[in-house]
Parts: sequence; structure tokens; C-alpha cells
Amino acid sequence: MSLVSIDDLRVSFAGTQVVRGISLTIEPGECVAIVGESGSGKSVTARSLLGLAGPGSRVEASRFLLGGKNALGFGEREWRGVRGRFAGLVLQDALVSLDPLRTVQAEIAESLRRQERSAGGPTRHRVLDLLTAVGVPDPDTRLPQYPHQLSGGLRQRVLIASAIAADPPLIIADEPTTALDVTVQAQILRLLAERKAAGTALLLISHDLAVVASVADRILVMKDGLVVEQGSTARVLSEPTHPYTRRLLAAVPSAASRGHRLSDGTRVPARRPRSDEVVLSASGLSFSYGTRTVAQDIGFVLHRAETLGVVGESGSGKTTLARLALGLLKPASGTVTLLGGPWSDVTEKSRRPLRPRIQVISQNPLDSFDPRYTVARLISDHRRLPEERIEELLEYVGLDLSFATRRPRDLSGGQRQRVAIARALGYRPDVLICDEPVSALDVSVQAQVLDLLADLQAELGMAMVFISHDLGVVHHVSDRVLVMKDGRVVESGPADDIFFDPGHPYTRELVAAVPAPATLREVV
Repeated sequence: MSLVSIDDLRVSFAGTQVVRGISLTIEPGECVAIVGESGSGKSVTARSLLGLAGPGSRVEASRFLLGGKNALGFGEREWRGVRGRFAGLVLQDALVSLDPLRTVQAEIAESLRRQERSAGGPTRHRVLDLLTAVGVPDPDTRLPQYPHQLSGGLRQRVLIASAIAADPPLIIADEPTTALDVTVQAQILRLLAERKAAGTALLLISHDLAVVASVADRILVMKDGLVVEQGSTARVLSEPTHPYTRRLLAAVPSAASRGHRLSDGTRVPARRPRSDEVVLSASGLSFSYGTRTVAQDIGFVLHRAETLGVVGESGSGKTTLARLALGLLKPASGTVTLLGGPWSDVTEKSRRPLRPRIQVISQNPLDSFDPRYTVARLISDHRRLPEERIEELLEYVGLDLSFATRRPRDLSGGQRQRVAIARALGYRPDVLICDEPVSALDVSVQAQVLDLLADLQAELGMAMVFISHDLGVVHHVSDRVLVMKDGRVVESGPADDIFFDPGHPYTRELVAAVPAPATLREVV
């Protein structure tokens, strides 16, 4: 008997169907992956299996069997029995999912208590067993800690421990590794694969084909609420038949995509020849927060029209490097120069006239946008720009003038990132610091933003520092790469040398952790 057997699933909100007649089966010990962009209906499909499609939703199907039971007639009491006992849920952001006021022990103990696993109540020993099962190192020391005291990878492991507390036959993992560094991502994927090998079924939701390829047996590709292609993982990745699947695969950045647009495969216009002019440099940079040193003896040189990639795990010092380069932090030692002149050793008053020459694009522009402002006012950024200049900047980033009157909440993630780029371009910068600019975007939207940056660099001759934990993205965009660990640069050099012949053990570990199976590489 199939663990999950659903035919003709339809989910509507206010009369609008967002899932349109899909069928889904999951066998014990099988991993089924649903991939697609935001708005494709994949998360709504997954949450429907828990009775959590959303407020105001209407769920219909010709068959909806969970563990052999007809779920179409379930009330809230029956759905509560499904959650945790039949299916555990693992979401993308463990920091949001975990109660910030609960210790690790209290969080997992509550999951055990809720499922009434024993008359005597959950014990410390059982919580420790769960933490050990999900690979939490030194679990005894983690029990009294709170979510904010844990790394991203540890938080995700605690969330998985809570999800498997009742030993459910099914785990639903909705973008479980999207926000994680490549090495932590690899650890979580290995953990999920181990649960699968032990007989647990997995429903894995992701926009990242490389991630699902490493663990999934079958893939369903969703677009606009429909399954447009499905089949074995090997077949879908090596012989995709639907144009949308092919487009998703082609949008995955890699060494093979260097020099080409990800969205259509055409060559990126040739950049202006890299000159010997140094636009940004650093030497011997160090910085500490109190007694904790987060940057040690960092140095680099950035030439005009060049892209310098910076990779490393969370806490490696990447963002600190960016803030030092921007003159937002004063180094404890060392110097930064901008356009051949002093930058870190001068007062803010002296820096102010040069600030337009170095701009930043961050991971989530919504954090820096005033929600009350229109796009035109955001791009103007406290300046008085004529409508013609705003229209020109919008055109640069592929938006028309109608966007000028919209507000941030009315824009998609990709559109907000384009507005952030337009605002930075309004200053005609010589240097663009890109700090995780595409990590929160779907693969196709990511492709559009990366193509845009490549086109603009070719046209305007900007130099870029591109910071990311995604090694495929960094290899795609970078001329040279810095590898950071524990606040130090452990290796640097041309991008191909770093990725094809890494010299430092840590770099080799990063490269080995990238989830890019042969089938995916061949298609891309």
C-alpha cells in the first residue's frame, strides 16, 4: 500500500486554483521531490498533506489517501493526529520555526509530549537520543541552549529532531537547505538520505535541482499549479522533455555556463578589457568584535571591470570583509584604498564625496527599503532625479516606467533586487559590492539577475566583489576567487584554478560538498 496516494488534487483560494489537478504517490522508503519556482504550487501541495493548505483554502481531490485513510473527511482532530505522528514537517528557516523562548531540550520534549509517546512523559535521555540520531555534536551541551545560540546547521538539525520525534513514516521537507552553506547543506542532505535508507519516506520541496538530485528517486516539475513533467531523477535530469524543465536546468550556474547568459544560453557581451587600474585594494585587514576576532590579515586587489568572488561558510568573515571595503567598519589594523586614494584611514567627512563610487547590493533589499516609498523615490535615494533618469535606470535593469509608482510590497523578489541594482547604478559606481545578492531567489530569477549584472558590467565597466556561499554562482561570475575560513583568506587565485585544482584542504572540502551529480552537469 502506498503511504500517500492522491489523484486530481485541486487547491483554491477565493475561487482561484493554485494547484490544478495533480496526482502524487509516495511509497515507504522513497524520496519524491517537487521542484518549481515560487508560485508554482509546490509548497501548497506539500502543506495540503498536513491539512495546512492555508486560511480560506478549498482542497478537493478524487482520491486523497494518507496511510490508507481517506483524508478528505478529516476534521481538525484527525489532522492533528497526522501532524507529527504520520508526517513530520521541516521548513526552510529553523530560526522562525523554533520557539525562541524554548531551550533545545524543551522544544524536542514538547514534540514528544504532544505525541504522547509514553505515559511517563519525555525524558532527557530520549531527547539526547534524538539529537544524536540527527548528528548534533556534543548533544549534552546543546540541551540548555536557545535557537539564537546555535548555528544554522545545528538549528536545522534540531528542527529535524523535533520532526522525527514521533518516528513518523513520512518527512515533508520544504526548502530545508536553501539558507544553508554548502557544507552544512551537504550534512543535512546526508541526514535526510540516512532517514530514507532507514525506511522513512521523504517529500522534498525545492527550487534547486542539484539539491534534489542527490537524494530523490523521482522528480515532479511544477509550473502554474500543474505537473508539467515527472519521472525518475536520472531521466528527468538527463533527458528532460518539457521546455520548462530544460529552462530550469539551463539556469543552474556552473563552470560550463561561464561567459553565457543563464536565461537563454547566448554569450554575454565582451567586457571591456581588464586594465591594470586598481579600483579597490586591501592589505593586512583585521577586525574584532570585543574579544572575538572576525577578520585577520585580509588582503586583495580588485581591477577595473574585474569580478572578485568571495566564498566561505557563515562566520568565515565574508560580510565583515564587505563592510570593511565599504568603509562601514574601521579596521583594527591594515588599510583599504579606493580609486588609488586612502579610504579606511580617513574621516567619514572625507569619505562622503567618494561614497557614490562604491555601492552595495545585499541579499534582501526589502530590509533596506522604506515600505512607504515608491520605486522612483527608492531609486532617487534622497536625491532629486528627473523622470528621464529614473526611466533610464529602470530600463537598465529590465523594468518599464510603470514600476516607478509601485511600492516594495507590490514587487516580486526578483523585481525588488532589480530596483536595488537600479538604485546602486544611479550613482554611476566604479565598484559594486554584491553580498549574497541572489541566494534568496528561485533559480530562474537568479539567472535573470546574474545575466543583468553581467550585461551591466560589460556595458559600464564596473568592478565587482561578489560574495556568496553558492560555489556554482561564484564560479559562473568570477575572474578570481578568495576562499575565507575563520576570518582568514586561506586560498586565492583564478576561478578555474580554485575550483578545478584547489590547494587548501578547506577549499577541497567546499568543492566536494557541492551537490552537482554527473547527470546534472551533463545536461547543463
